Amino acid sequence: MNLSLGKANKLCSPKIIDEVFESGMQVKSYPFVLKFKETTLPKDVSFQIVFSAPKRTFRKAFQRNRIKRLCKEAFRSKRSLLDTYLEKQNKQLALFLVYTPKEELSLSLLNGRTEKLIKKIISQLESNDVKN
Repeated sequence: MNLSLGKANKLCSPKIIDEVFESGMQVKSYPFVLKFKETTLPKDVSFQIVFSAPKRTFRKAFQRNRIKRLCKEAFRSKRSLLDTYLEKQNKQLALFLVYTPKEELSLSLLNGRTEKLIKKIISQLESNDVKN
C-alpha cells in the first residue's frame, strides 16, 4: 500500500472546500478540528485533505509551515487506517484539518492523536450509514 501523501491527495478545489464547510460533518479530537464530507472527488483517490494552521495563532509563515509539515507527516503515517476503510466502503472523502493549540506539539504526540482522530472519523461515518 502506498504510504505517501502526494499531490493527488491534496484538496485544491474551492468549490469542494466550500461544500465541506457548508454541509460537512465535524470531528474534534485535541489538537485537531476536522471538517469532512463524503463527496465525489475529481481524482481516483479515497480522500483529499487540506492542512491548516491559523494565522492568528502562528503569526510567522515559517511557524505555520512547520505545523502543517508535522501534521502532514502524522497523517501520512496513519493514513492506511482511513484508506482501507474507505476502499472497503467504496467512498471518497474531502477533509479539512485545522490545528488548534497555541504551541507546537511533538510528532510522537501528533501521531497518537491522528490515529484517534481517524478512528473517530470512521465511527462517525459508520453511525451515519446506520441512520441512512
